[in-house]
Amino acid sequence: MALWWLLMAILSTVACYSLVSATWSLTQELLDSARDPEFFDWLTSVRRRIHEYPELSFEEYKTSQLIRTELELLEIPYTWPVAKTRIVASIGSRSQPWFGLRADMDALPIQESVDWECKSKIDGKMHACGHDVHVTMLLGVARLLNHRRHKLKGTVKLLFQPAEEGGAGAYYMIKEGAIDGIQAIFGLHDVPDMPVGTIASRPGPMMAGGAVFLAIIRGKGGHAAMPQETRDPVLAASFAILALQQLVSREADPLVPMVVTVGFVGAGQARNVIPELVKFGETFRSMTTEGLSFLKLRIKEVIEMQAIVNRCTATVDFFEHKRRPYPATVNDEAMYKHAKGVGEKLLGQSNVLFLPQIMALEDFSFYSQKIAAAFYMIGTKNESHKSVLSLHSNYLVIDEEVLPIGAALRAAVAMHYLDDHAFRV
Repeated sequence: MALWWLLMAILSTVACYSLVSATWSLTQELLDSARDPEFFDWLTSVRRRIHEYPELSFEEYKTSQLIRTELELLEIPYTWPVAKTRIVASIGSRSQPWFGLRADMDALPIQESVDWECKSKIDGKMHACGHDVHVTMLLGVARLLNHRRHKLKGTVKLLFQPAEEGGAGAYYMIKEGAIDGIQAIFGLHDVPDMPVGTIASRPGPMMAGGAVFLAIIRGKGGHAAMPQETRDPVLAASFAILALQQLVSREADPLVPMVVTVGFVGAGQARNVIPELVKFGETFRSMTTEGLSFLKLRIKEVIEMQAIVNRCTATVDFFEHKRRPYPATVNDEAMYKHAKGVGEKLLGQSNVLFLPQIMALEDFSFYSQKIAAAFYMIGTKNESHKSVLSLHSNYLVIDEEVLPIGAALRAAVAMHYLDDHAFRV
């Protein structure tokens, strides 16, 4: 009897090893398929069509139509529209588990300065954050997984999301049911300061949460030669701006990253006139919800009190009715490790990097508040391009060799998740 149990254990181990080996073989197969010349040409064609016609937040109608056309050619079912332009497509058995992959669609109000054959055809608009790349990768996933849909042990949901650039599109996707039933989600963002073939992330808090404000300090205007007859809002605003810098340097925990940045100041136009009011403001950020709440409270208090000291009045608007604050992006540890393992198998251990915390905002954070989430950066740098190594730049250049890598990585992360969780639902 003991020999029988030992034999069964050996056979089980061999079967398990064979299954794992076959699964990881499929991972390499996905990358090989995505790098096939015909597939790569299709990817670059899709990306360039999107790049030529950039659209701002909640205006992604042409981009949405292109996505739907490609999905229909693949006969992949989808729902549309919710949150104005968003699309959610489904590949697989439609049974649980459900795994989500997200791409944002919107561009920025930037005039492209890169001269190439597929330069933006829309004046004042450009895909300067690489969302055209994100959409293309996700359509690549659709094509890769559609050919293997009978092998999926569950369902992959493809979320094409509007309005990441300040519009909190993810919040509206969630509000309208886009992630209902999804257990976990994975996202990618291109970064031009990492080489093609590398990815990077970290467990836990990864990117900051943040919000904006506008302060208006109102005084009494008058002739610059007779300040005693005025209540100078410029002076009050100057003291307020200086005091705001001490919120981080003297009131915040130095081990919790925070930022308060006044990005603009507007007052009068004449040199010999003290204006009636001054406007200033812009952004504050923290890695924690508590930190954001602290900054919001103290920003309001500091500005109002500095105005009173200088015999002025102040109002502070945080625009919560128009521009929803972004929470911090927090990676679920298990999901982070899952994607890391897939990335190491696909790209090699040395090409999966550990990322320091970033004070930039990303509305993928709304998903990470609701379900297990992992967000990774993927490198697009090519030394021969000599591009500006910064997102939101009018000189941004993307190495399109990243397209098959990103498509294969997303597809592999999804397939392995379904394999790992198929019997746990």
